[in-house]
Amino acid sequence: MKAKKTPMRMCTGCMEMFDKRTLVRVVKSPDGEISLDLTGKKSGRGAYVCKNAECLKKARKKKAFERAFGVQIEDEIYDKMQEEIESAE
Repeated sequence: MKAKKTPMRMCTGCMEMFDKRTLVRVVKSPDGEISLDLTGKKSGRGAYVCKNAECLKKARKKKAFERAFGVQIEDEIYDKMQEEIESAE
């Protein structure tokens, strides 16, 4: 019997590949709302980031989520994501 493949995703902050389950999904919902998806089940376009605040800061500085989603992201949304990641650690 073949071993099941583990899905790999790239962190938008450090640009390294990790198992999908070890990352946090940032999702742009169909109505345009940007939020963290800690369950990985929300509908919409997703991008992934490590579960540490440093990678989120790097992604914010590089505007990686803005490129991935094609929209301008407000500072309040980044601050909210920062708080959620720090509380999840």
